[in-house]
Amino acid sequence: MQECVAHTRMPDSNDIIYDGYQIDFFYVGQVISQLFGLDRLSYSAFVEGLESAWEIWTVLSLILSFLLIIAIVYTYIRYNQMNALAAEQIATEERLYQELHGTGSANSRWEDVEQHIASDNPTEWKMAIIEADVMLEEALDSAGYAGTTLGEKLKSASPTSFETLDDAWNAHKVRNQIAHGGTDFVLTKKIAQETIVQYRRVFQEFGVI
Repeated sequence: MQECVAHTRMPDSNDIIYDGYQIDFFYVGQVISQLFGLDRLSYSAFVEGLESAWEIWTVLSLILSFLLIIAIVYTYIRYNQMNALAAEQIATEERLYQELHGTGSANSRWEDVEQHIASDNPTEWKMAIIEADVMLEEALDSAGYAGTTLGEKLKSASPTSFETLDDAWNAHKVRNQIAHGGTDFVLTKKIAQETIVQYRRVFQEFGVI
């Protein structure tokens, strides 16, 4: 049986050797010179010019990338700061509401909610939802639901004994979007009114209003 012997051939001057990690500026210079009829130009000078331009572009790209990274980090930090300030403001408004209306009757407090929601001012809509959410937590406390937060109290509830549980969850989620969504959350009058309707159904079930 005749054995097959694999022969290897050394590359000659006509072979093109591809290097995936480098740019063959000399070859690029040859192609460009031939396209524009510049065969008399010194290839070495042309290639040196390309290499210099490439080095300058590389440095500029690195600087630009560094500046973009700084801008992204700064934007992220400022975004978190704005959301933290918004959440703090909401918490302060809730504390003030509890201090001012905590001892008032449920009906008078609900009247305040309805006055806020009837306004054309989005800030008033937010106040209506915040006040209603405080009333919701107090109602769940009175009903004996366990938990340190309103969310935990809702989780401990059962739909069989809490018919408007879905309404309570949906309304509370809107309140959380107001508190934590920052400028990304846009509260429309339609959403605000629907949220107050959900709170109303819950309070009617609990006999609060």
